[in-house]
Amino acid sequence: MRHRSFFVTGLMLLSMISSPVTQGELYKWVDENGKIHYGDSPPENVKLKKITGEVSSYSSVSVEPFVFDPNLITKRSKPKSVVMYSTSWCGVCKKAARHFRQKKIPFTEYDIEKSARAAKEYRRLNARGVPVILIGDQRMNGFSAKDFDRIYYSKT
Repeated sequence: MRHRSFFVTGLMLLSMISSPVTQGELYKWVDENGKIHYGDSPPENVKLKKITGEVSSYSSVSVEPFVFDPNLITKRSKPKSVVMYSTSWCGVCKKAARHFRQKKIPFTEYDIEKSARAAKEYRRLNARGVPVILIGDQRMNGFSAKDFDRIYYSKT
């Protein structure tokens, strides 16, 4: 029994280590008007830059206690405010923002690829994916409307 448990744990670790950080390729391009775009399906006949990095969307949701430390992140105006660290290409981030707007939940969004300050705060949080959502004294990695609402409405 003991050997079997060790074997299963070993297989799980091997699958996590060997799996890629991202599921697909991400590209950056500039259109004829100078606007920057990101996506996995670029138009033909444009100069592309393949984006590589360690940031990905969280594949599952986790919620953990979060202690505000002014040395880690910018002070928020209200202790129960919602802050989301995101990227422009993240579908889960867009889903979370849409949920907040539909429920009329005030939130502040920081794009970690467009703001050096946001990127620095994101790194200080030791985050590994997006979105990272801070709700008062809770931190949500990834997004689930059900889990978010449970946390948010229990705080207000």
